[in-house]
Amino acid sequence: MLERLFSMQGKICLVTGGSRGLGFSLAQGFLEAGAARVYITARKPEPCEQAARELSRYGECIALPGDMSDMSSIQALVDTVAEQCDQLDVLVNNAGTAWGAPFGQFPESGWDKVMDLNVRSPFFLTQALHALLKQGKSPENTASVVNIGSIAGIVGDPIGAYSYGPSKAAMHQMTRNLAHDLAEHHIRVNAIAPGRFFSKMTESVSQDQATYEAECAEIPLHRWGTADDIAGLGIMLCSRAGAYVTGQIFVVDGGSSL
Repeated sequence: MLERLFSMQGKICLVTGGSRGLGFSLAQGFLEAGAARVYITARKPEPCEQAARELSRYGECIALPGDMSDMSSIQALVDTVAEQCDQLDVLVNNAGTAWGAPFGQFPESGWDKVMDLNVRSPFFLTQALHALLKQGKSPENTASVVNIGSIAGIVGDPIGAYSYGPSKAAMHQMTRNLAHDLAEHHIRVNAIAPGRFFSKMTESVSQDQATYEAECAEIPLHRWGTADDIAGLGIMLCSRAGAYVTGQIFVVDGGSSL
């Protein structure tokens, strides 16, 4: 039963922001769980292609570089996927960004950049992939959309990233709205709200040993999240194990938000 419940056998997946961090971990998890193919996209072509080569040790991984903040790039991505497969089983909306500045100096450009990539782009990518996601699906064989939110969208502690938390709170609510509307097409939509994980965005903390240890001391489980922590939940949500789950926000933060 265990292998059947958590198998990704035969599934075609697309992970945005898949060249590093959480996206890379999810892509690897899907491949190790038996996914037939995983597409990853990222803004910079070389890191995206390098990541695909690394991930190909676990299964078929194809790099499709593109800027998810640009609508023409979104359409180009969708067109390429549609040329290569007639349906899509998993979409992970992971590409995102942040911007930090003091309250009095926080710029409009920083606000717009974060909102565009973290909220607008996942919505329109999901919309553009709707036909592929619903193709061939049934109550017993659903597609899965996983949106990557954050505990920053749940707790109030902006530390200068004034647009980041609101963008992730919007992602959580968009998840609920999409789950409601897409259920009739046999597409499930859930969100993962991570706490501290090792990524490019958190390097300034993880590379400062004193700050890192102080953070770990404050987290109830006394550590940051690992690749296994995010991949395990992603596999559950996209396999038979999560087939009756939609519209939920899963907090993965070691208890930080308690």
